[in-house]
Amino acid sequence: MFKKVDASQLKVGMFIQDLSCDWMAHPFVRNRFLITSDAEIRKIINAGIHDVVIDSDKGLDVEAPTLAEAQAATEREIIDLIAKSPVVTRVALGEEMRRAAHIRHQASTLVRSVMQDARLGKAIELDQVAPVVQTITESILRNPGALTGLLRIKNADDYTFLHSVSVCTLMVAFCRSRNLDAETTHQAGLGGLLHDTGKALVPDAILNKPGPLTDAEYEIIRRHPQDGYDLLQQSPEIGPIPLDITLHHHERRDGSGYPNRLAEGQISDMAQMAAIVDVYDALTSDRCYHKAMPAAAALRKIYEWSKHHFNPQYAQEFMRCIGIYPVGTMVMLESGRLGVVIEPHETNLLAPKVNVFFNTKQNVYIKPETVDLSRGLGFGGADKIVGHESAAKWNVDPMRFLTLA
Repeated sequence: MFKKVDASQLKVGMFIQDLSCDWMAHPFVRNRFLITSDAEIRKIINAGIHDVVIDSDKGLDVEAPTLAEAQAATEREIIDLIAKSPVVTRVALGEEMRRAAHIRHQASTLVRSVMQDARLGKAIELDQVAPVVQTITESILRNPGALTGLLRIKNADDYTFLHSVSVCTLMVAFCRSRNLDAETTHQAGLGGLLHDTGKALVPDAILNKPGPLTDAEYEIIRRHPQDGYDLLQQSPEIGPIPLDITLHHHERRDGSGYPNRLAEGQISDMAQMAAIVDVYDALTSDRCYHKAMPAAAALRKIYEWSKHHFNPQYAQEFMRCIGIYPVGTMVMLESGRLGVVIEPHETNLLAPKVNVFFNTKQNVYIKPETVDLSRGLGFGGADKIVGHESAAKWNVDPMRFLTLA
């Protein structure tokens, strides 16, 4: 049985099923193992891991909630916090999708160029970067779901570049949802686009390694914030916000982050926001060493980690910004149909508009149609979401149905 256990409850003989953190956030070469020494327990705690999942069938048991119970309790708390968040869009998703596809390509090409220049020791030319941030901002203002939805699609080959575009896009959306001024939002977007510049100096064999990292490789990865900061300082016009985000997006409130192990009160508001955004996009993306999490599961992780790693207020504000079911999320409806979320409701994030396209009871595609889950029977609704679903499980491509022909 899987159980959620506080790190203080760990004992030799317990079997770790999940360290409950990202591979890049812990120094272990395995994510599942039998604890054989007190030194391993100290290593878990020193890595800033505050709770783990154990398998009581493979090791010692302890009085603790099951994983399912813990997840259900967390999801209830999240729904109570964010289900009634307001949403504003100015143009229809289909209209903005065409522009967003061009922006996605333009921005990822730019980041690739920036990385290549950084490897050659060239200074970043901000006059090329700033206009792209502006176009991303304009797209977010028109319809935030279009670009954020498209950026959910990444593969191992372009992850590094599209991750930077995603962090830029999400930082702009986060700043807008917090009503920050235009210049601060622009600088935050610059920081998001450039935050991983230091990874240009990390060997591809480490950056794209399909398995866990060795201790030596882990230390090389941990240098990228400082390397990126040093590279960006070669551009005299770079502002303090992009520099701060680049250097400190891996710092954590409990002092377990890197490169400077800063603690609460030492990390700027903008770096704390960027830390949340960076982790959210990493969790929801397919990477060479793990499969993407559904948005709802990633938000649950962020909410749990906000007790120690992230600013709880910012974590909650980010969840309100993203929503429970972001655009592009594949969901199962009570009727047994699969659909992809195309538009959040203006006030009730549990009842978005969904394009349904697959009948799971008959295992067949159906004629796509838009269902407004906020409406009742006879008004295009009378259905509800029972949970998110994996596209791989059903071997379908929900992104094909973001817009109806």
